[in-house]
Amino acid sequence: MKYELNKAQIPTHVAIIMDGNGRWATQRGLPRTAGHVEGVANVKHITEVCSNLGVKYLTLYTFSTENWNRPQDEVMAIMNLLVDNMDLSLFMDNNVRFRMIGGVERLPEKVQEVVLDFEEKTAGNTGMTAVVALNYSSRWEITETMKQAVKQAAEGQLKPEDITESYICSHLQTHFMPDPDLLIRTGGELRISNYLLWQCAYSEFYFCDTYWPDFHEEELYQAIATYQQRQRRFGLTEAQVENANKTEN
Repeated sequence: MKYELNKAQIPTHVAIIMDGNGRWATQRGLPRTAGHVEGVANVKHITEVCSNLGVKYLTLYTFSTENWNRPQDEVMAIMNLLVDNMDLSLFMDNNVRFRMIGGVERLPEKVQEVVLDFEEKTAGNTGMTAVVALNYSSRWEITETMKQAVKQAAEGQLKPEDITESYICSHLQTHFMPDPDLLIRTGGELRISNYLLWQCAYSEFYFCDTYWPDFHEEELYQAIATYQQRQRRFGLTEAQVENANKTEN
């Protein structure tokens, strides 16, 4: 069954926690790294589907700061996959721009080279922006922002009244894009695992049991269809939102 989507209500920014690669592999008697291989293949598929749907920003939680604590062979396998499976034609053929958020300095040199090369080569693309969160966590991001603020204050460049929501937003890793409209987590867990905590204050959440390698186009359509059935109120009452919609129309 393919869900009918309202093209006028496609979320501008979709963020995804791609969970379940390891469990997908374990259930099939395969090494966990095999799940990551399948997961990478699905990244390419979902990126293309989102681009065709008209999503403007797709942010994928690829590797968190906490993931360094996983078995070393799994960490290195993920890093090697990033180097070996980055497909420039995917971005160029679909007019997709590539960006990264996270601490690039801790990544292996080869990964850094690929990331920076892709950012440079796709900088002129004007379609969807695909963002990978690598060596990223929201607490790390907010901590780094506070360090910048303290440094500016110590240099006499920042006063307490200068620290507003706009100031913080402009100094986060995600300063170049709007907050997520829809956050999807695959794999059955009901948490957001230190991902875009500030940015997801008013995002709509969609959780599903499907492991990431099996999260294909139909499941994405279901997530967006569910999103389109919700009323986003941003602190207002239902009546206020309805009246505002009437005024706009």
